[in-house]
This record gives sequence, structure tokens and C-alpha cells, in this order.
Amino acid sequence: MALKHLVLLGSTGSIGTQTLDVVRGLAHTDSPIQIAVLAAHSNARLLEEQVREFRPAAAVLFDPAAAKELRDRTRDLDLTVLEGMEGLCQAAAWEPADIVLNAVVGMVGLRPTLSAIAAKKTLALANKETLVAGGSLVMEAARKNNVKILPVDSEHSAIFQCLQGCRSEKDLKKLILTASGGPFFGKTREELKEITPEQALRHPNWDMGAKVTIDSATMMNKGLEVIEASWLFHMPPERIDVVVHRESIVHSLIEYRDHSVLAQMGVPDMRIPIQYALTYPRRFPSPVQELELWKQGSLTFFEPDGETFRCLPVCIATLKRGGLAPAAANGANEAAVELFLQKKISFLEIGELVAAAVRHQPDVPADSLDAVLAADESARRYVQSLTG
Repeated sequence: MALKHLVLLGSTGSIGTQTLDVVRGLAHTDSPIQIAVLAAHSNARLLEEQVREFRPAAAVLFDPAAAKELRDRTRDLDLTVLEGMEGLCQAAAWEPADIVLNAVVGMVGLRPTLSAIAAKKTLALANKETLVAGGSLVMEAARKNNVKILPVDSEHSAIFQCLQGCRSEKDLKKLILTASGGPFFGKTREELKEITPEQALRHPNWDMGAKVTIDSATMMNKGLEVIEASWLFHMPPERIDVVVHRESIVHSLIEYRDHSVLAQMGVPDMRIPIQYALTYPRRFPSPVQELELWKQGSLTFFEPDGETFRCLPVCIATLKRGGLAPAAANGANEAAVELFLQKKISFLEIGELVAAAVRHQPDVPADSLDAVLAADESARRYVQSLTG
């Protein structure tokens, strides 16, 4: 039995809890997974439950008060409890681990990603911001350390799976990312003026955390994924397309130069891409429902509406511009989404603030971690200055 040791960053979130479900399912296969470290933001109670079930050597809570609570709650266990960014980075470089799954949300995931790569850990990546803001740093570090980056996002996993049969990069014409269109597909900007956070959090197909769900509603999520795909698959922006696919059955596609198109399909369940990243290149039975196309019926595809959902074209423009522009877009979006969830700005203002922050960002190379983090912080401050 080839036992893998996993560090799971973001264990109490949507991807994290589904990852642990996958780990349970693999327990009796010839590729079981031992949890080495679990890390979360502040949910001490749920992390305690996970620790008691999976018995990792260490646990991390980003919030110091929550870390203290976890220490108090687990005094009966042989458990090292770490905290803060230092704790996340220690976890990412944990000596006995083979693979690190980074499922934290936001820019907080960039430093642990770089720590995992420096420690030569295989990286299963579900943290978009890592590549959006620091793509050049991350990919260069992965190249130098000969580290595999395995995509966990359903769209990038779909492309990765389709590419397994690609014999030469010369044969590949373009990548096609699918987007659900979120809860407001087909609406005009006029109709979106009074949208509430409660409405925006009702995604039609996927069960995700609040930030990712809002990003799906604005189509910022797809813009971030275009940037991520460019870095993951070494593809220029003009060779990456986006198509709205409401049913979320086709997870993404690739087109070869002979115009043959391959798609990866399945029910909208993140446990498929999570499991593939953890067991790559092998496949195992999963707890996911089988796709029965005759029950599904029709599949539909539409051109995205960049005029209404402006975050998508803004992100593509930052990718073409390069440097620190994507980091600024990402930081501005995180700040704006938080303000929207607090009902301090309108839904449409999210995209407007992202565009403004990108215009405010000077053309500077993304040549260091400090530069990326400074651009991120500057964009956040700029959004705050525009909203009072």
C-alpha cells in the first residue's frame, strides 16, 4: 500500500471538507492517505472534530484566539497547534508530508504555496489567488524545485485531464473554460442594481464558500481562472476562451489544431477533481453520482456578457498587461466583495472598484513576493479610499 501523507490547508471550508470525504473513501484502497496537518482560519470547533477523527501530527489556526481555543480543547491529544501565517507556512513545508492541498481562500494562500514548493512538496492547488497574483513567482519556483502543481479547480482539472492525451504542445490550439453564469445569467445592469448579498449567494449548481460564490455571480471567478489557466498551461490569453454553460456538466474543453474538441464531463461535484489531484495519475471509485446523460437532457452554451459582467474582461485585460496588474485586480476584488457582503456597496460597484484599482496600479514587474504583496495591499487601500 502506497501511503501518502497530506497537508490540508483550509480544512474547514467547502473544498477542505470535501477533501476529507475523499480521504475517507480512499482509506480501503491501495492508495490510502494519512492526514499529516490540518489548517483552517478560525473554526476551532470543526477543526477539533477533524483532528479527533484523522489524528494529524499538527493543526493550524490562522486566528491566534482560535488557536488558543483549540489548544484548550485538545489537551488530551498529542497534537502540535500552530497559528498565524508562520504556522501555515510551517504546515506547508511539513517534513513527513508528500503532498500539500492548498484550499485556503484569498491572498493568504500565496506564502504557504511558496513554502510548499520550496520544501519540494507536490502541490494540489485550489487557491486561485496564488497564481493570479504571484503566477510568475510560483511557476518559476516550481520549475527550479521540480515540483508538480496539480489543479483542483474543476475547470483546470478538466483541462488537465483532457491534456493527458496531448502528445505535443504544437497540436493544441486553445483552452475553453466553462462558466455557469452564476445566479444572474441573462440579467441587465439595470436589473442588477438592487441585488442583495443573499441573492448573490444563491448559486444554481455549486455549493461553495461566500467569497467564491460572489465571485461566480460577478464572473470575477472566471476572470481569475483565465489568469490561472494561462500560468498553469503556459497559454497566452488570446488562446483561452470562456463559454457560459448553465448546466455545469461540461467542466472545460481543449481544442486541437485540427479543430477536434475534447471535453471533460461529470456531475457538478468537486470530489472528482479533488480525488484526481490526490491520486494522480491513477483513478479510483468515488462517492460521486454517475453522470447519466439521458437524464440530463440538453446542454446549452452561450457567449459571456462582458458588458454586464465587467470583472471578466477586466481580468483578461490585466493578464495581457502583466506585471502587478492581476495582483491589484485580485486585492481590489477581495476588498470589494467583503464590502458588498457587509452591504456597504452595491453589487455592480464590485466590478467598478476592481476596474478603478487596476487603472490606479502602475506598470511594475511582479518580480518579488514583497512587490506582489505591496500591490495587493495598495489595491485594498485604494478600494477603501473610494468607498469611505
